[in-house]
Amino acid sequence: MGKKIIIKNARAIVTCNPEDQVFYDSDLLIEGPQILQIGKDLSSEDAQVIDGREKFVYPGLINTHHHFFQTFVRNLMTIDYPNMLVVEWLDKIYRIFQKINSEVIYYSSLTAMGDLLKHGCTCAFDHQYCYTRAGGKELVDRQMEAAARLGIRYHAGRGTNTLPRSQGSTIPDDMLETTEEFISDCERLIQRYHDPAPFSMRQIVVAPCQPINSYIETFKESVALARSKGVRLHTHLGEGENVIMQERWQKRTLEWCEDIGFSGPDVWIAHGWELYPEEFKRMGETGTGVSHCPAPAVLGGFPILDLKALEKEKVIVSLGCDGSATNDSSSLMDSLRMAYLMQAYHSKERGGCLSPYELLKIATVNGAKTLGRNDLGSLEAGKGADLFMINTGALELTGTLHDPKNILARVGVTGPVWLTMVNGQVVFRDGQLLGVDEQALTEEGEKVCTRVLRQECEAFR
Repeated sequence: MGKKIIIKNARAIVTCNPEDQVFYDSDLLIEGPQILQIGKDLSSEDAQVIDGREKFVYPGLINTHHHFFQTFVRNLMTIDYPNMLVVEWLDKIYRIFQKINSEVIYYSSLTAMGDLLKHGCTCAFDHQYCYTRAGGKELVDRQMEAAARLGIRYHAGRGTNTLPRSQGSTIPDDMLETTEEFISDCERLIQRYHDPAPFSMRQIVVAPCQPINSYIETFKESVALARSKGVRLHTHLGEGENVIMQERWQKRTLEWCEDIGFSGPDVWIAHGWELYPEEFKRMGETGTGVSHCPAPAVLGGFPILDLKALEKEKVIVSLGCDGSATNDSSSLMDSLRMAYLMQAYHSKERGGCLSPYELLKIATVNGAKTLGRNDLGSLEAGKGADLFMINTGALELTGTLHDPKNILARVGVTGPVWLTMVNGQVVFRDGQLLGVDEQALTEEGEKVCTRVLRQECEAFR
């Protein structure tokens, strides 16, 4: 199998398993990529020992919506998302995006992935739709290179935009592709990278960017390809585009997607804050999931997604950071805290708030379901050894340690974790990403950002 690792005497192991078990003062034994056993006084013969005293252990968080390429378009007050409509913001920000090349993709992906790992995320989906004349086609390839370098489990969403501005989209010509180009590259990426095996470290998702910025044929061909190859589908939906869709197609976006087959248990959407309760019901019936991204909703002043109502309709809700241009952070731990506070804000009128622990399961168990990963999402024998640990021996946590299930979102544990493990490999510990020279990567990335974007784009001035 592989080398053995044992976490000894952990103060608490929060499993997120179907019984919601928490093991106190216990051990967690790992062999190769998977968990073998959880319990007290496990044999540690031939195993590398990680001292779990004063540590809480959790399943790795799973991020189900992001745009890594946007990590180099942060902290720009010249394009201020909170003071713009989504369509207005897209029109301005795309003028920067068209400058992005493969170097930006590589270093911005490293930046986002590193941030995710430092904050307990072990498996990440990214929606990469920024295909420019400057960047070429092998941008997911650069992301796969970055993911392998850091050791994160990566699901790449190959996106696209095909509809020109002259026909009502917000996309510059330099960022357009044909449907044929898009489908051809999806086939190439699936052939080269998609691994459906247990404990897979990389998979491909067919993910046209959004219905208002592509031809209907792009979405129809996406459905046909994904179903023929057994991969999943993703897009943006319910984030302000419905007025345009009704004008263009005389129907709302979800109905438009359903009519062409872009719905079902192999499909999830991002955002959904514009959806109606009756649309929640249809999503539950078809098994279509939604990635809840708290940061852009708050920054944009949009309606807060009613997670209680979605849960009632049996919609699988997962958690996403979203792109840094509408978040400026790649910490899913921060998104977890924000999601809890957002739900608490409307708890009285909506019949109560999901507990912090229920939100943790959205970010773990439901994240795994969303990505089709029955080998991830909880700490159980036979599951992948994806986990993170926090140090409870910190003064600021004094008085909170009686409830490890709820502490993260309730108390606001949002800083870097003590340790992150992916597939049985420790990739972050004691403030250090392992196996890379973080300072060198930081300097290289800053140079790329300056050369390609800051010196070329008025928005940075």
